[in-house]
Amino acid sequence: MSVAKIKLSGVKKNFGDNIVLDGVDLEIAAGESLVIIGGSGSGKSVTLKCILGLLTPDHGAIEIDGQSVVGIRGAARERINQNIGMLFQGGALFDSLPVWENVTFGLIQGRGTNRVEAKAIALEKLAAVGLGAEVGELSPAELSGGMQKRVGLARAIATEPEIIFFDEPTTGLDPIMGDVINDLIVKCVKELGATALSITHDISSARKISDRIAMLYKGKIIWNGPTDTIDDSGNPHVDQFIHGRAEGPIQMELRRL
Repeated sequence: MSVAKIKLSGVKKNFGDNIVLDGVDLEIAAGESLVIIGGSGSGKSVTLKCILGLLTPDHGAIEIDGQSVVGIRGAARERINQNIGMLFQGGALFDSLPVWENVTFGLIQGRGTNRVEAKAIALEKLAAVGLGAEVGELSPAELSGGMQKRVGLARAIATEPEIIFFDEPTTGLDPIMGDVINDLIVKCVKELGATALSITHDISSARKISDRIAMLYKGKIIWNGPTDTIDDSGNPHVDQFIHGRAEGPIQMELRRL
């Protein structure tokens, strides 16, 4: 039996009295693209941060390639994270660095790659996301939102990681540019043979970039299945969410004036 690339078992995380994760169980196979959907505050970002080691779960286990990663610090954590790429929601580009240095920041700072080699890799990865060499000399402030996302994707794949995380990859983009990013994500993940874990509330994006979708609600995975079965999930929470209906078991807390 093959070992899951990423496995979460009974993961719980509280912030004071606020229960954010309440026993999350999830497995992602090597080479699989899984998307976690859920509303704002459902715990999607906290799940990612726990896997990355930015937060420590209060209870439960997290494994990468069968190795427990909860509580790992220092050089051991760095070795694990070197195999992980990340596309951040807001781009998170360094304004003080040209685009090409942003793309290869992890190679230069994390692996000591020399600048000549790093620049060549940067231009290769920029080309992979449809950007020309001239973009490499620009500053992030000179880029449109869509271009910043593509640079962020180029950075995520620059180290040719085994795992890539995508945090709300289409947020802030118009529908056409969002679809361009979705296509690039599918292309880049497939070419790398990487395992992908994405979090989003954009259902059209989730459908396009995933092999499997899991829904997080009130700190638990309430549905998990192949992408092409989500319309027949049989779960009223999932059905309400994917169709964007105000009426249903998911109730938004609104202040009445």
